[in-house]
Amino acid sequence: MMNLVEPLLLALAFGGGLVLGTAFHLGLWWTVRCGLDAKRSALWFPASLLLRMGGTLAGFYLIGAGRWERYMACLAGFLVARMLVTRFAPSVTARAHRSTARAS
Repeated sequence: MMNLVEPLLLALAFGGGLVLGTAFHLGLWWTVRCGLDAKRSALWFPASLLLRMGGTLAGFYLIGAGRWERYMACLAGFLVARMLVTRFAPSVTARAHRSTARAS
């Protein structure tokens, strides 16, 4: 019976990693996007890091449940999410280049 349940749990751990990775990297994207224009950007970046890292570590802890296979599946999902967010999120640098081009 355990042999049937474990692949499902690994798939769920991978899906959890996708969710954690998407939240982490979209949060980073949003922080950079808003933090560049913020009056107190020195507060935005460390606060965002603590929030994103704390949520991610808590998620890994809950999803992994002490099983290295689940941690690895979660990590794989996290890394896939990083690739997807990097690919599909609008470029912050392109936005910065457009705004400086208009100013000159």
